[in-house]
Amino acid sequence: MAEILQRDGTWTFDGDTLRLTPGRDKSVSLLRKTLGELSVPLGALAGISFEQGKKSGRLRLRLRDGSDPLLQATGGRLTDAHDPYQLSVDSDRYGVAEYIVDEVRNALLLDEVPGDAVDTYLLAGPAVPLSVSAGDGTASFDGDHVRLEWNWKTEEAKAASGARTLPLADIAGVEWHPSVGLENGFLRFTVRNAPTKAPPKYDPNSVELWGFKKDPLMALVAAAVQARLPHPAAPAPKRLPASAPATDGPAPEEDHDALLRRLRELGDLHRSGVLTDEEFTRAKQAVLKRI
Repeated sequence: MAEILQRDGTWTFDGDTLRLTPGRDKSVSLLRKTLGELSVPLGALAGISFEQGKKSGRLRLRLRDGSDPLLQATGGRLTDAHDPYQLSVDSDRYGVAEYIVDEVRNALLLDEVPGDAVDTYLLAGPAVPLSVSAGDGTASFDGDHVRLEWNWKTEEAKAASGARTLPLADIAGVEWHPSVGLENGFLRFTVRNAPTKAPPKYDPNSVELWGFKKDPLMALVAAAVQARLPHPAAPAPKRLPASAPATDGPAPEEDHDALLRRLRELGDLHRSGVLTDEEFTRAKQAVLKRI
């Protein structure tokens, strides 16, 4: 086992999983403290590096594209301070950091882990229920519904529509942007059959963010929702031709194999924590009815 302890956090590698635990130092960001410990399976890693400086260095993980719902929802817009896949290292621990790098790289080589993109999430999203208040509203997610509530700072035209409840089935996408300079950030939900070009200030499906301390926590809401949406790179389900008659009989043999694969995928998502017990049971029953 390889382990490095720093004020910024602790990284522990057992050959199969890299556990990232945020430190308690006041310099550790609120997002990382709220996110808590992360378990990164070896199969989700594309690489690891260590950068040395005169006074401190930095360990960095590179995950395979599409493996983490947090990185998917934030699109590479997390700053170094909020990125949970980085660790600041004191100069007297450079040797330990290099040892961690060697251990992880050797494991990647031995297990022949590919570095290409994946079409299913390999890390679980933040735990639900989850609620964050920042900017002009509060975003809450219970695993099935997103609820947006407004405060006294909300633009009158948006607040007039009242609180919003969005079923997960109606959400086509989610994105989080931090505020940069004079440009405000946002948490935006794309709702099926309801496209809009309104800026977040007026969009009833968006929370506008102004660059305050709690803004990054909205990224956790985005990640929790993203983890429960279809993976953007997942293959589209096969559909019968429009001319094919509907039937209540057993599924064709080729569809039967696809359904069995889907059951295995659901099991993997459940074991990794992406699906709750209730979500897994409901999804499994729906697949079994089609077999």
